[in-house]
Parts: sequence; structure tokens; C-alpha cells
Amino acid sequence: MQHLLMEDRGAVRILTLNRPEKHNALNTVLTQELLDGLRAADRDPAIHAVVLTGAGKSFCAGADTTEFSALTPEDPQAVTARADLTTALHLVFSQMNKPVISAVRGNALGGGAGLAIACDLAVMSETVRFGYPELKHGIVAAVVMANLVRQVGRKQAFELVALAEPLDGPGVKAMGLCNRVVPDAQVLNTALQMAHTMAGWSPVAMATTKRSFHRAADLALGPALEVGRDANVMMRGFRKAKEA
Repeated sequence: MQHLLMEDRGAVRILTLNRPEKHNALNTVLTQELLDGLRAADRDPAIHAVVLTGAGKSFCAGADTTEFSALTPEDPQAVTARADLTTALHLVFSQMNKPVISAVRGNALGGGAGLAIACDLAVMSETVRFGYPELKHGIVAAVVMANLVRQVGRKQAFELVALAEPLDGPGVKAMGLCNRVVPDAQVLNTALQMAHTMAGWSPVAMATTKRSFHRAADLALGPALEVGRDANVMMRGFRKAKEA
């Protein structure tokens, strides 16, 4: 891996975005490496939870805009491939069986903000700079809006993308976009504590919980209850097998 660090601590894998000189901006290489790293962690039977963080001062400053000059209508295949890659990255978190926690310090802007909230849980520093500044640069908060509008109210989501004003940790928590706000020095350890707790549960029960959660989240009440009903039946099978 050129720009992604991997470290295992027991059943928890830490994935670290490692372009600190660029505030871990997502170029094509890092985006592909992160997508591959998440999928590899999900396939590894020894790993039960993942923590995603960034090296240096920031979590992730968003897309690497230095690549934009090469992504032009004159090369539609490259434009489409990059958009498909970004979409696949933001989708993979909900497709994984294992929980992912973001440990967020410094800048989490644009695509970095989207990455932070795409994780199942988020721990943020009190002094984090979280937001969607795309309009300030004449571009659009595009792919990242899909997760945002599913996690906050429509008025709040539109305010974030339309005013382009960053939030600090308490502001993010007030929006309901993170689980914990802690001092900067405690962000990674807090995320690791949560990850180790979840890594201690039955992997099958954890995977079923996560799959059921993401299925039910976007369904009407009746179909969502059917998802719960199916999980309930499966759960009793887990317990019977465990007792045997």
C-alpha cells in the first residue's frame, strides 16, 4: 500500500490514511487502497472490527483537487471511473459485515466529512473542522450527500452543503453526526475501546445486526419489521448451535 497503513491490535484493524503532507486528501491511489483495505478487513476471519483514522494533523481534507485538471469531458472514461470509485468507497461501509469506527481529528472536509459519517460509528475531536466547503470552490458536494441526507434532517443537511460553514466537535454532535466528542489526544483510544467492545461479540451476531440495521434503515415500517423477524429467527438458530 502506497498511502494506507494497516495495523492489527488483536481482532481490531486500524486503517490509517497516510498522506499527511496533503491532509490525507483522497487521490485515486488512496481511494482505491482504502476500498481494497476495507474489503480485505471484511474478508479476514481474524478481524472483527475496523478503526479508520488519518496520519498527521487531519483525518481527511476531501478529494485531491490537483487531480481535477486531468478529469475533463475530453476523457469521459477517466471521469466515469473516478466517480464509480468514489461511489463504491462510500457504499462499502454499509456492505461490510464488520463495524467500522472513524477516529476524526483536524480537518474532515468534503469527501473527508462524507468518509467520517459513512462509518458505522464516529468519534470526533472537540476541535475538529467538519463540513462541506465545496461551493466555496465552485464545485458540488455530490456523492457525499447520499449519506448526509440519511443521517440528519433535510433542513440541516441542506444548511451544511449550502452555507459551507465548518462545525467543531460539539456542533457535529448536536447534528447527530457522531457518537462521541473527546479531546484531541483521546480520539484514537476512544475509537479503539469501542472497536474492541464490538470485536468481542459473536461475529455472526454482529454481522447479522449490521446487515439488518442497514436493510431496515431505508425501508417502510412493514418491510423493516420483516427484516427484524428474519433476524429473530436466525438468532434463535445461533443460540441453539452455541448450546449444542
